[in-house]
Amino acid sequence: MFILSFVLIAVVSYLLGSANSAIITVRVLKHEDIREKGSGSAGLTNTYRCYGAFPALCTLLGDLLKGVAAVLISIYVIAEIIPVPLDNMSIGYISGIFAIIGHIFPVYYRFKGGRGVLVSASILLVIDPLTFAIIIPFFILMIAITRYVSVASISAAVLYPFLTFVLHYFVEGVTLSHSLIHVGLTCLTSALLIYMHKDNIKRLKSHTENKFTIHRKNK
Repeated sequence: MFILSFVLIAVVSYLLGSANSAIITVRVLKHEDIREKGSGSAGLTNTYRCYGAFPALCTLLGDLLKGVAAVLISIYVIAEIIPVPLDNMSIGYISGIFAIIGHIFPVYYRFKGGRGVLVSASILLVIDPLTFAIIIPFFILMIAITRYVSVASISAAVLYPFLTFVLHYFVEGVTLSHSLIHVGLTCLTSALLIYMHKDNIKRLKSHTENKFTIHRKNK
């Protein structure tokens, strides 16, 4: 039964994650493919740079909602119907990983999507608000200091597992075994996010990475 529940969580989360908000928004509003514009990433930053605030806001809301939906359905529907020997936070992390994979490799869009940062944030908001409340200001601070969204994303991904362990074990009193499970799952998430920034890392090394600005580029 556990395997069936796991498969359902993985499939539902992946399919929800595959509904890429940037691709849908740009197609509906601009009749174009965001993956053919700017950096080629189907994510919030590239949408803002290429099309401005309103399409970016639609992308933001869409990606937030699908991450939240994946986690809530996994915890309160699937795991309730078919119980699994895991705590809700672990179920949320597993659901989140598959939602992120869906966002990065969407089955609806020839497996070419975004980098998964925003979806990761929405998932974290649901399953671990305390970590979210620290990671997001850190992310914003890194953007302010470096002016690179990619650097902020990678830095937050590196911090994520360490912060999770400290907060869960030392602050929230989560058992060591559960804390280690959570850290293991966050490591998978972080590794996936960092890997998806491999092109950004190359551009950072060659000093060709775009810096974040409030004003979008003229088309």
